[in-house]
Amino acid sequence: MSAIPLTNMESGKKGKVIEIQGGRGLIARLSAMGVRPGIKITKISGQIMRGPVIVRVGNTQIAIGFGMASRVIVEV
Repeated sequence: MSAIPLTNMESGKKGKVIEIQGGRGLIARLSAMGVRPGIKITKISGQIMRGPVIVRVGNTQIAIGFGMASRVIVEV
């Protein structure tokens, strides 16, 4: 098990959110989208350098900006 940023996770892989490295605003925004510690997510796609990272949380697909996604730490 390794903890990596969501941006480094391979597309198609599942992982568990273990930490969100950010302030209250970022944590609240991600939490409103269903991304919070303990939740299992699947990465659908993401560009190599920049651009949104698309993930599935439950039955919902959401796009998270690159900067935001780089602060979401997942355990693969």
